Amino acid sequence: MPPTHEVLNQPPPLAGYDLYDADPVLAQSLHREGAGWAAEQVRALGVLAGSPEAIAWGEAADANPPVLRTHDRYGRRVDEVEFHPAWHRLLATAVGHGLHAGPWRDPRPGAQVARAAGFYLWTQVEAGHGCPVSMTFAAVPALRTTPELAQAWEPRLTALAYDPVLAPVEAKAGALCGMAMTEKQGGSDVRANTTTAVPAGPGLWLLTGHKWFCSAPMSDAFLVLAQAPEGLSCFLVPRVLPDGARNGFHLQRLKDKLGNRANASAEVELDGATGWLVGEAGRGLTAILEMVNHTRLDCVVGSAALMRQAVAQATHHAAHRSAFGRRLADQPLMANVLADLAVEAEAATMLAMRVAGAFDRAAGDPAEAALRRLATAAAKYWVCKRAPAVAAEALECLGGNGYVEESGMPRLYREAPLNSIWEGAGNINSLDVLRVLARQPDALAALLEEIAPARTADPRLDREAAALERELATAPDPAGARRLVERLAVLLQGALLVRHGHPAVADAFCASRVTGDRGAAFGTLPGGLDLAVIVERATPKAG
Repeated sequence: MPPTHEVLNQPPPLAGYDLYDADPVLAQSLHREGAGWAAEQVRALGVLAGSPEAIAWGEAADANPPVLRTHDRYGRRVDEVEFHPAWHRLLATAVGHGLHAGPWRDPRPGAQVARAAGFYLWTQVEAGHGCPVSMTFAAVPALRTTPELAQAWEPRLTALAYDPVLAPVEAKAGALCGMAMTEKQGGSDVRANTTTAVPAGPGLWLLTGHKWFCSAPMSDAFLVLAQAPEGLSCFLVPRVLPDGARNGFHLQRLKDKLGNRANASAEVELDGATGWLVGEAGRGLTAILEMVNHTRLDCVVGSAALMRQAVAQATHHAAHRSAFGRRLADQPLMANVLADLAVEAEAATMLAMRVAGAFDRAAGDPAEAALRRLATAAAKYWVCKRAPAVAAEALECLGGNGYVEESGMPRLYREAPLNSIWEGAGNINSLDVLRVLARQPDALAALLEEIAPARTADPRLDREAAALERELATAPDPAGARRLVERLAVLLQGALLVRHGHPAVADAFCASRVTGDRGAAFGTLPGGLDLAVIVERATPKAG
């Protein structure tokens, strides 16, 4: 059929651009938090992340979900997951750039920030493969509590080689590690787990039970919680035993998830699976706590990345499409929406990088360690809660185009709720903040010290900080934990923006988030703000 007309007023694809240079908050945070030495390698990943080739990998991995093969053609149990080649390209790139192990391989100052920046950029291509990357990264400090296990596994878990073949760890160039904690009857209440572990010889245990949700089940090993005679304990359970036999780690089915579709998640049956104790028997939660802290950080970084990509798509569309005689970006109400979204994304990125900096400095600075403990849980709650709202509003900026799969916006929208659920949903992290406030008064002191310089620079922050201090003079009510954590997170974001952000963004944030001069939806910023500058900062310049 002949063409009916020339296609006009449609934006070009957002491809062929440098995600690093298009994100001033990230670049500035990298230098401010002590990782300026990594700028070139992070930029290289940003260039790749914006390339048409990498974007196509992300699209293909999401469009072709993994497939479970429980048995081979002869009826032998194999428990394997087949992935599209694009998944392997994404994961190989992440591993090759050290996103799973950078700070363990080279623990110089700023290493956590450098790794977080790379994770933030590469997550914008496709978020699902970040799950095994994050869990492998977080498993190393847990395994270090048991030196003999760390000696055997850490060289492979930190190698820059992606090796998807199932084999004994000694035969692999690189390995990935997952975790299997939640069960049907307990969910976040892992103390209610019924999986059992019984001694089976020197250093060996046999685990029996069912895990309701196990992400990245194709990994080489898993940290598993089970009830030992001494109480809830943590075990390392490999997929393949040293003699080459498959362990009793059976994949029952893959979950049909809302989003995160490129990544496999499974129900797992442990049928006398061989495991090695991690840490002390009866202290499984202690052994796994450091792993949870690191994966929570990645939830924050991942949600900030998703917000940034949603805003990039929305501002790019509005910069190239016109309506009623003007570019969408120049329409006053659309400019308000775009600026409001950009402010949220900048605040999320700045907070994520600041928390990563606290991870870097925690070992030698008690105040940073205390801030890390409080800010990680607060940021995990708040940033992850904001991601779905940002994704939905950004999708609407594209109108009907945004509701179509080819735009990529539905994938962002489906992915948005995940990080708020993973590693403790909203209530878990809110109550965790209350526990920190009750047990570690130095954590609140560290947070207030972080905010203090901004209080003298902005009276709006000063008033809110004073009000929060008065409220915290008495023990918080658990029923109001979410409200309290939101105020803590917003206050910290505002302080970071006032101290280090662009003046127009800081002003808009304090006017709308700190004083509350806005409506319930995005696009309700008050008058008198420099919206054009905010939108221009957020708009990527595609080649």
